[in-house]
Amino acid sequence: SLAPAVKNFTLNFTITNLQFTADLQNPSSRRFKSTAKVMYHYVSLTNNALLGHSFLMSQRRCLTFFPRSGRHRDDTNVDAVCSYKDSASLARFDREKLYQELSTMTNNVTKLGHYSLDRSSLYVDG
Repeated sequence: SLAPAVKNFTLNFTITNLQFTADLQNPSSRRFKSTAKVMYHYVSLTNNALLGHSFLMSQRRCLTFFPRSGRHRDDTNVDAVCSYKDSASLARFDREKLYQELSTMTNNVTKLGHYSLDRSSLYVDG
């Protein structure tokens, strides 16, 4: 049998209370590491939320976060590149279900841990 193919999808959102600074572009900086830790934690929670729905917990993970300057001074836009294994034996990637789960887990796209989110900024592409 063939091994499942690994495919990528992206999550995009805007944090409205994290001012973008150059150290957020440096993966070895303390600020990047602490911000990424929060992102990984909350995005990984979707693994648990989606068990039995779209993915097996071990079949999906986010690999990299790319913070960038937002439209307003206190905004940071975030692009997260995630991967999943695509196989006939696994449930299919469901972008809408993932969006709904993330929306629920972020209080209708308003909170990610201690970060505030722009409600209209969440986008799942995959």
